[in-house]
Amino acid sequence: MAGGDSVGVRDGFGDRFGAALYEPFLRRGERLGQAGRRAELLRRAHGRVVEIGAGTGLNVRHYPESAEVVLTEPVPAMYRRLVKRVGSRAGMRPVQAPADALPMADASVDTIVSTLVLCTVPDVDRVLAELVRVLRPGGRLLFCEHVRAEDPKVARRQKRLAGPWAAFAQGCRCDRDTVALVKQRFDIEEMTTARWRGMPSVVHPLIIGSATPTR
Repeated sequence: MAGGDSVGVRDGFGDRFGAALYEPFLRRGERLGQAGRRAELLRRAHGRVVEIGAGTGLNVRHYPESAEVVLTEPVPAMYRRLVKRVGSRAGMRPVQAPADALPMADASVDTIVSTLVLCTVPDVDRVLAELVRVLRPGGRLLFCEHVRAEDPKVARRQKRLAGPWAAFAQGCRCDRDTVALVKQRFDIEEMTTARWRGMPSVVHPLIIGSATPTR
């Protein structure tokens, strides 16, 4: 629910309003388990880390102190809040950049973090190809994403409400089959499922895990 695919072109009232409401809207979900999932996932980040779609920086406090983290965010209104949250924290650098055009050299990153981002990017495969490009051999994608439900009844509801939800949530797709898309570029090492409590039912199904590029 954060991130995007263009830099410097979206900074209208809607984007500023969305950035202001982002954390209040997520607050209950964070309190009911999502903050803990972030902390558990990010304990595994190591080496040179790049987070895509960092939004307002809800992951910042969960990174290991030893990690060197570049936090990328394309939307100016989100990016300004991210910069404030990072402040003078050692080892962290905000960069305004989209997930499909990362300012990193080939094979230069140890860990990529994606939390609630792949639901929103317009072209998931293009983003995943970019992640493969920048990951070193042995590098890893850590992810926590809401996805299309396995339960057919819930999946039908997600499909029916996908348009209204995307209009409300700045392009977020509640019916995206993210697992299948990730598998086109990555081998999933491990994956667990969870329920995003405190949020609308169309985004309840979560996947959390790690993956390595298919070589």
